[in-house]
Amino acid sequence: MRVVRTVLPPVLVGILAIAGWELTVKLGRVAPFILPAPSAIWEQLVEQRSNVFDAALASGANALVGLIGGSVVAVLAAMFASRVSWLADISVPFAAVLNALPIIALAPILNNMFESTSSVPRRLVAGIIAFFPVFINTLRGLREVDPTHRELMDSYAASGWTFARLVRLPGALPYVFTGLRQASSLAVIAAVVAEYFGGLQDGLGARITSAAAFTAYPRAWAFVVGACALGLVFYLTTLLLERLAMPWKARS
Repeated sequence: MRVVRTVLPPVLVGILAIAGWELTVKLGRVAPFILPAPSAIWEQLVEQRSNVFDAALASGANALVGLIGGSVVAVLAAMFASRVSWLADISVPFAAVLNALPIIALAPILNNMFESTSSVPRRLVAGIIAFFPVFINTLRGLREVDPTHRELMDSYAASGWTFARLVRLPGALPYVFTGLRQASSLAVIAAVVAEYFGGLQDGLGARITSAAAFTAYPRAWAFVVGACALGLVFYLTTLLLERLAMPWKARS
């Protein structure tokens, strides 16, 4: 019953929203280049399903590499910054500057730095975008240590690594996964948007711009749906990993 109460309301809202969308387009005679009907998008999604799947794999690979790389660097940087107070104070504004970098400015620059057949620029963009939420949340978790736990480890004369492994990191796990949930969707968005600015034409972003350039707007929206599904897969996978890493949280 709990699952039904959680899942049913958003499903019903989604169905009503799609039905309202379809009626608005059909009855209002909205032009396809302004807003295609869901039925037209679905037809293109079924027709282009293999292309959508292949493009999603390409974009997903870039987003995954960027997410993993950015998250690992963020956790290591947060662990290092948490040990030095002045470094933490400096690193937070620096991370905010990275977060403020617009993708539309960063992607073309990185594309010019690498070969046109390289996926490195897109993965770097995804990694940079994923870095900020993971770093900020992990740093916060590492700095919020229960004084009782600190005193206990001091009484055992525990080393810094032992203290970090047994106390800091386990205590920071909820914060780490909060950052990962945010970064998982952002990495997909960054990878797809970065594909708008050149490079390999094998991802969802390139397919969206190509379809829109040929005024095939329902097909472009079909690839947009693929991008939304990819982001949802990343987010749900992060939730699953959180449940596996912290089973006690699911039971609470």
